[in-house]
Amino acid sequence: MKRFLSSMIDGRGFDIGLVSLPLAFLLTLSGLPLLYNIVMSFQEVDMFSLGSFWRPFVGLKNYRDLFAQPETWPILANTATFVIASIAGQFLVGFGLALFFWTNFPGASWLRGLFLVSWVMPGLVVGAIWNWILSGDFGVLNFILRETGLISGNIFWRSDPDFSLWAVIIANIWLGTSFNMILMSVGLSAIPRDLYEASELDGANVWQRFWTITLPMMRSSIGAIIALGLIFTLQQFDLFAAITSGGPNNASNVTQYWAWDLSFRQYDFAKGATISVIMIVFVMIASVVYVRSTRHEVRG
Repeated sequence: MKRFLSSMIDGRGFDIGLVSLPLAFLLTLSGLPLLYNIVMSFQEVDMFSLGSFWRPFVGLKNYRDLFAQPETWPILANTATFVIASIAGQFLVGFGLALFFWTNFPGASWLRGLFLVSWVMPGLVVGAIWNWILSGDFGVLNFILRETGLISGNIFWRSDPDFSLWAVIIANIWLGTSFNMILMSVGLSAIPRDLYEASELDGANVWQRFWTITLPMMRSSIGAIIALGLIFTLQQFDLFAAITSGGPNNASNVTQYWAWDLSFRQYDFAKGATISVIMIVFVMIASVVYVRSTRHEVRG
């Protein structure tokens, strides 16, 4: 007994106790709902059986019915477009800003801090702001495009099927750029300056230093950022709810918003759970990429 108490105060038992508490918290609030969602995707669920765990088992019927619906594949294509365009835009703009602030010009620190405003703002607030910016009648974006001669008439970003998805993509790129910039800045600061000084003495120009030093040294950071970007983008719901509501006619609908719409508007809880399970698979793949990208990092 004395040995057990000693280990709990200072030893292996103490370490296990520290780990067990947050692990139990995660299993209770995340693991059990996740398992319940997976089970629901294999059951027949309606409003009357929602409160019961024991419901008719239907196997893969929900999955077959989901992929047989005509709107499924267009929505999956919208999701792929949203994810790829958002991640690419956030990465390119964020990387460019990180390189820009890496020069350490006067005022770089406080100006970099201003870019964090977009990341800390709630998604619904960001959606409301971009609703005004993207307004077809008095939006700032249309005004800028008209004044620069890029368009001759107004574009109704939120209601035009050709632009509604891109309206949310633009807002999401603005929302996630600062997060990418900060992570990229951390990765850039970890690169030894000696490498650049030595390559400059060897006659390497800016582009050669970028391709042979910066990108290779940033490989783990880039992998982690892309993986986290995939996870955060697949979780993005607020912007769709605030800007387009998945319309018009599913032109801007994506899986995460569709899962909510099926579950809480159409009350088809089984199909909503089925979509969630499909999304979980992609999130798990992104999580594996993130872990593999960061496992070689040296932490002091």
